[in-house]
Amino acid sequence: MGTIKEKAGLFMEYSYPISPDWSTDEIIAVVQFFEGVEKAYEKGIVREEMLSLYRRFKEIVPSQSEEKSIFKEFEEASGYVSYQVVKQAKDLENGQTIRLMRK
Repeated sequence: MGTIKEKAGLFMEYSYPISPDWSTDEIIAVVQFFEGVEKAYEKGIVREEMLSLYRRFKEIVPSQSEEKSIFKEFEEASGYVSYQVVKQAKDLENGQTIRLMRK
């Protein structure tokens, strides 16, 4: 499963990290989480929306080490740092928007 994003006139293509063990619903939820991460970098995402996506992601990926591995794979493919988005979501208050700049 992949996506093509346009940023500053450039098209970036990459795949989301998914496991063959996940159900279709789980794959959709994980992709939605990573779309939330993208949104945090591209235009911003409200804290509660991101935390909701992350909670569902954690139901599918409860292991901290597996989460770290999946986050690293996504960062290498996309340049987006999921950990920073989740950290900011936890640090902000309800109603605030998460916005990050890509390195």
